[in-house]
Amino acid sequence: MLRYTVVRGGLGLLTVRRACLSPRLTHSAPKTEYRPIKKVMVANRGEIAIRVFRACTELGIRTVAVYSEQDTGQMHRQKADEAYLIGKGLPPVAAYLDIPDIIKVAKNNNVDAIHPGYGFLSERADFAQACADAGVMFIGPSPETVRKMGDKVEARSLAISAGVPVVPGTEYPITCLQDAQVFTQTYGFPIIFKAAYGGGGRGMRVVREYEELEENYQRAYSEALTAFGNGSLFVEKFIEKPRHIEVQILGDKYGNVIHLYERDCSIQRRHQKVVEIAPAFQLDPHLRDRLHADAVNLAKLVGYENAGTVEFLVDRHGKHYFIEVNSRLQVEHTVTEEITDVDLVHAQLRVCEGRSLPELGLRQDKIRVNGCAIQCRVTTEDPSRGFQPDTGRIEVFRSGEGMGIRLDSASAFQGAVISPHYDSLLVKVIASGKDLQTAASKMSRALAEFRVRGVKVGNSDDLADGGGGPICSCQRPRMFDMRRDTLTSEMSI
Repeated sequence: MLRYTVVRGGLGLLTVRRACLSPRLTHSAPKTEYRPIKKVMVANRGEIAIRVFRACTELGIRTVAVYSEQDTGQMHRQKADEAYLIGKGLPPVAAYLDIPDIIKVAKNNNVDAIHPGYGFLSERADFAQACADAGVMFIGPSPETVRKMGDKVEARSLAISAGVPVVPGTEYPITCLQDAQVFTQTYGFPIIFKAAYGGGGRGMRVVREYEELEENYQRAYSEALTAFGNGSLFVEKFIEKPRHIEVQILGDKYGNVIHLYERDCSIQRRHQKVVEIAPAFQLDPHLRDRLHADAVNLAKLVGYENAGTVEFLVDRHGKHYFIEVNSRLQVEHTVTEEITDVDLVHAQLRVCEGRSLPELGLRQDKIRVNGCAIQCRVTTEDPSRGFQPDTGRIEVFRSGEGMGIRLDSASAFQGAVISPHYDSLLVKVIASGKDLQTAASKMSRALAEFRVRGVKVGNSDDLADGGGGPICSCQRPRMFDMRRDTLTSEMSI
């Protein structure tokens, strides 16, 4: 049944479908100032900027894009009501990290709130603080929470305080190679280096023997420094062949925290997620409940507000370990939206304004899973060169569509120029159905319909020369082998 919660007084509409909502909402939490948002800037680019712009437009909020000199012709600039150049004269990535210029543009153009998207400044506490200092709302957690969660060592300590199991690792960021050597003497190999102030697979290196230690330390440090402006690392014992399960959380300014179930992100390449599934397939019900409870308890401990993700590893024995909190919207938030019918960006905006979760109809007992959703990240990468990013002009683009398919993109159209300066993500394909088999069948069919020419996106013979063949390498692709107990990827994206 389609039901709506309407917040009156020009505050727009937050839709929660298939939820039985009480006709009267009561909330006894302390009062907080309500600040309506009339104009939002997205301090980001590409598909996530467009995703936020669309949500804002649905709520009657004016939108502002920012762009680097290299992004003058990009689609996210055209999708906003206003667009402004930032980082003039700076390198492509540095432009989107120019906090003073972004704040200046926001102030000069009467921006009420800034959404950081994901990547770039999304987990930088100094950016959240700069917004607060300028009187601009940051659509995300408080600066202090961003700092705590962004520092993976402190987040680990907080997880321990909340009674959440963690992987053995260093208590503080290591300062030199010798610190890593001491850790290996205690715990042995394999180990993994992780960036202390970022995620997304950058600054992450697995080391299996002593001879690889120095080289991987230097590489992880350099990657972290380039991606996040800070090369600090911490070290953990590496768990072999785990499942990567993450729990979507949402909190408000009144201390309310709920979960919106979990996602399985175990299919990865070079520590980068390529396929995400919600809910997790064949997950023990008791383990699922523990994951949800641990995520919510940790979030409540730190007073978490807005959207975030608590990530866990699950080993082959069914034991789970906390790894990190992403204090931002995730690339894969789409699959959670599809199975819960909750628009997470709408919720982010309303929570930022000062609305409580109960006011928005978001109570834990009203959140239900409806079916299954899968997301595949189609990237412009060349498998013949070890999946190195490919660039150029898209000469032909035909997408897979139809019932149960959602496409989130920014540069997926004929004539688009794929830049060498940014992430290689071309389009996110999301398939949803009544169960995993149905969603997988829809995904396989949709991917088989894609035709892309001009840049490499797969490993089929038709695409070997940049031709217009299907993304999938098989004639009748199947996303997963449903006869097995574990998920198996059967295609290259």
